[in-house]
This record gives sequence, structure tokens and C-alpha cells, in this order.
Amino acid sequence: MPRLSIVLIEKIPERAALITEALAAEGDYDLTVIDTDRGLARRIAEIAPDLVLIDIENPSRDVLEELSLATSAMERPVAMFVDRSDRGLTRAAIEAGVSAYVVGDLRAERITPILDAAIARFHMFHRMRAELAATRAALEERKVIDRAKGIVMKTKGITEDEAYALLRRSAMDQKRKLVEIAQAVITAAELLK
Repeated sequence: MPRLSIVLIEKIPERAALITEALAAEGDYDLTVIDTDRGLARRIAEIAPDLVLIDIENPSRDVLEELSLATSAMERPVAMFVDRSDRGLTRAAIEAGVSAYVVGDLRAERITPILDAAIARFHMFHRMRAELAATRAALEERKVIDRAKGIVMKTKGITEDEAYALLRRSAMDQKRKLVEIAQAVITAAELLK
């Protein structure tokens, strides 16, 4: 398995050292420490890590906005350790793409399991988003095909099954997808109105 590339965002050198030591004890990681939240989106984009780990006392909306910019172009898991939080910041962090949002004291033995959970949760949501997109695309295709069937049924005076068979046969004869033939029927019908 390739080495995991991690960006750690931590302003306090002692805390950065704690996290760095904990990660070194647990595995072989490519770790880059960023000690400022300025230009965060640009820096993360330049490094292109597999995972972003943020340790911050109390996240501000500016940091969360930068994080949102940094993670939207190239999705990646993000784990955030905070000392204090409120509902609004928690919601904003999740909406910014944080996979694991941990409030409380930072202990070395907690870091790796939380990162593992953040990665697993990220992959689960990534699969769910992909499945949702595929389902939406299939539904849109189904709507196009149903609409084309209705046009063919009305124009030719045939049943739904016969209209579907006609569209399918046309797609096979032309070596095109059924949805492409259906869209062509709809376009032609709109032109002839």
C-alpha cells in the first residue's frame, strides 16, 4: 500500500510535534505541517495530500471557508480536532467537508483510529454520492425514454410495449444507446410541433 500523504494544519509547535510523533509511531506517512491558516486552499492544492488533519483550538468561519475551498476541487478526507465548539461551527465544519470532527483533548493514542474513521467515513459518503448521481442519471434517462415512448405511441397508434420495442430495435440497428434514440425522437417531435 502506498504511503499516505497527510497535511497537518497546526499553529502550535508543541501540538504539531505531539501529532507528528504519534503518526510516526503508528506508521509511515508523508507528513507536511502547515503552521498558518492563511492561503490554506492554495497550500493544500499544491501539496495534494490524501488526508487533511486540522488541530485548532476553536475554528473560525474563515478557516472553515478556506477548508471548504481547499477540499471542494479535489475531495479528500478531513479530520478536525477542536478544543471547543458550538452547533453552528460543527454544522459549518461538516458542510465544509470535514469527515471527522472531534471535540476534546488531543491524545496521541486517539489520532490514528480517528484518521482511520475519517477515511472510512469519507469513502462511504463518496460511494453514496456516486450511487446517488448514478441513480439520478438513470432516472433522467428513464424519463426521456418514457417521454419518447409516449410520442411514438401517439404518433403510430401502438402500445407501450410496441413503442419500446421499436425504440430498442432502432437503437440496436444504429448501434446507439436507447436514451440517445429517445432524445432524438423528442427533439424531432418538438421540431415538428
